[in-house]
Amino acid sequence: MTDALRILVPLHSPDPGGVERVALGLAAEWDRSGHQVTVVLGRASGCDLSRLPELDYWQIPTRLPTASWETPWMIHSLYSYLVDQGADVLFLPGNTYAVVGAAMRLLLGEHAPPMALKVSNALHRPDMSPWVRHGYGAWLRVQGSMFDRLIGLSEPMAREIRETTRARASQVEVIANPILSRARLARLTRFDRRPGSVWGTRYLTAGRLAPQKNHAMMLRAFARAARPADTLTIAGEGPERGVIENLVRQLGLDGRVFLTGYLGTIDTLLADADVFVLSSDYEGLPGVVVEALAAGLPVLSTNCCVSMECLIEEGRTGLLVQPRDEGAFAAGLTRIRELGGDPDRARDIAARYEVESAARRYLEMMTQLHRQREHNRRRNLGLSAWTGHASRQRTL
Repeated sequence: MTDALRILVPLHSPDPGGVERVALGLAAEWDRSGHQVTVVLGRASGCDLSRLPELDYWQIPTRLPTASWETPWMIHSLYSYLVDQGADVLFLPGNTYAVVGAAMRLLLGEHAPPMALKVSNALHRPDMSPWVRHGYGAWLRVQGSMFDRLIGLSEPMAREIRETTRARASQVEVIANPILSRARLARLTRFDRRPGSVWGTRYLTAGRLAPQKNHAMMLRAFARAARPADTLTIAGEGPERGVIENLVRQLGLDGRVFLTGYLGTIDTLLADADVFVLSSDYEGLPGVVVEALAAGLPVLSTNCCVSMECLIEEGRTGLLVQPRDEGAFAAGLTRIRELGGDPDRARDIAARYEVESAARRYLEMMTQLHRQREHNRRRNLGLSAWTGHASRQRTL
């Protein structure tokens, strides 16, 4: 192997959100390929690091809770690491890390390493007020001038990035979201999909219990469309848990809706479910949908990002409805249980999102960035030496 890289990955917390899982999966694969990968943590309190991939984790010890000001703390931590240790490439694993990368560019100037930002969430945000959207649009255009590479998870997403950030075409890469390792993909594709009961359908969803996921709309739609023997399992944890539990009681869904809390893996749930459902207002490219497709499940989802039509083939592998449309989602819950689906086609789609293939693509991109940085540095040194020599000659 040539050009072993020092790759730096900031994570606010190792708590298992989608962005964190993907970043750690990539980091582990880069490490196995012989590169030096360091994960800078903003906080690790209450987290069992032994369950995470065996990587080099670095943080600044503190007794103060940093969750309420995690971005300033991450900026401080990352800057401290870069000043002391340096890096060949800084990989920013999601939209929320754009401000951290921009701070490194401002603080370190030409000494900042090349930066690659993975765009993990939708950039068109109809949920924002017009004034907020205006400011957000200006911020996106700043990102187009700040980062060496912006990574879209699909071709439609790459177009969205170019339109909103005004980045040059050469700045934008398309790399499929690395959701599934080759081994896990093989396990999920071995699930035997049998026809569900004619009396009851086992619906499953998974994701952080946060407003973006709009579980409230899903629950109201389920209350409208579900038969007495239908069940809904919600896997995940987050700040909306209390709100969701109250709504379950108000809708009379006790005993039919189950909240599992955080699970290290949802594979057992995927094996037992009949249908996967997603009610998000917006997403980047939802990894849980890829996992469901790998398990051969039909999927009902809101059309919550420009990448959804790359995942769901309408009427074949699932159904799409408009975000925040409770009536359409309720109708979809009825229609999806009649859809036999096409497990083979669903698994073919899921196979595009393999970690090993994506990790290789990222390494090729980061190696190119590092080589270009070194080439520019040597050229600038040469120009500086020539300019200094010429200046001295003129003084004689």
